[in-house]
Amino acid sequence: MLTRRHIRVKVMQSLYAFWRNDNSDTAATRKFLDKSMTDMYDLYLLDLSLFVELKNYAEEYLQKGKTKYLATKEDRDPNFKFVENPLITRFENLESLNDLLEERKLFDWRKESGYVQMLWNDIRKSDLYQEYTATRTGSFEEDKNFLIGIFKEIIAPNEKLYDYFEDTKLTWLDDLPIVNTAVVRTLKKTKENTPFHLPRLFKSEEDREFAFNLFQRTITYDDDFEKEITDKTPNWDKDRLAEIDLILIKMAICEFIYFPSIPVKVSINEYLEIAKEYSTPKSSVFINGVLDRISKDYDKRGILNKSGRGLI
Repeated sequence: MLTRRHIRVKVMQSLYAFWRNDNSDTAATRKFLDKSMTDMYDLYLLDLSLFVELKNYAEEYLQKGKTKYLATKEDRDPNFKFVENPLITRFENLESLNDLLEERKLFDWRKESGYVQMLWNDIRKSDLYQEYTATRTGSFEEDKNFLIGIFKEIIAPNEKLYDYFEDTKLTWLDDLPIVNTAVVRTLKKTKENTPFHLPRLFKSEEDREFAFNLFQRTITYDDDFEKEITDKTPNWDKDRLAEIDLILIKMAICEFIYFPSIPVKVSINEYLEIAKEYSTPKSSVFINGVLDRISKDYDKRGILNKSGRGLI
């Protein structure tokens, strides 16, 4: 689920916290890095479980409607198409999901049922729901596209839900776009006759090691990286450089030297994209210039320890 770019962002945030706290405690910041990545996975699990809670609430709502004193024909014979959506049923019966929710004590929607009620009311009144329940049967693709639609148009953009996530865990604010994309991808990839498996947080153990090695080595060799930046930017006052820019440049230098399997161009492109999102408008131009000079200098001096074709 986590791509290398996501991992780099998490490391950047952890390094920023570390240096902001006056180099206080490497072990504590490393735990923060680990927790911020794990917390992101918790947000993903909560989003999937939200479909189940919406289904449960909808079923209760429709059943209660049948007992109204002045029940309409629709109340007496409600359409349970949403309640019986086969994708939600898969999530509801998925042992691995239920185990993780239990293990991580992710019971938010039981404690915060008001959000479930709010979202159900928005869904029930939407054109998407009216079109979906215009019939009582449909195809698996229709069921899937309906869930994708309500997630993208009703659940993900909901400001009150956004505020709840932000108040619950500060790191979730940056995680939401990544997690929302992962949820949509999960729904799109689900096939009618194929068993569903939860994606792992890391694609491989190598990615997990990459996160912690990048974090630790950037700290360990900080003085060396600082000197390289100073040498390549003689006309810049270090105190006037954006902190995020310095961190991104140091991380890239770390990859140049200590991660032989990552091409130089990949490292540069990744940090330029991160700078565009997390730093100043001019940061990517500045970072590109510094990294270009450093990588060319390293190449001439034989410092680049890259193996394989296309890695320079």
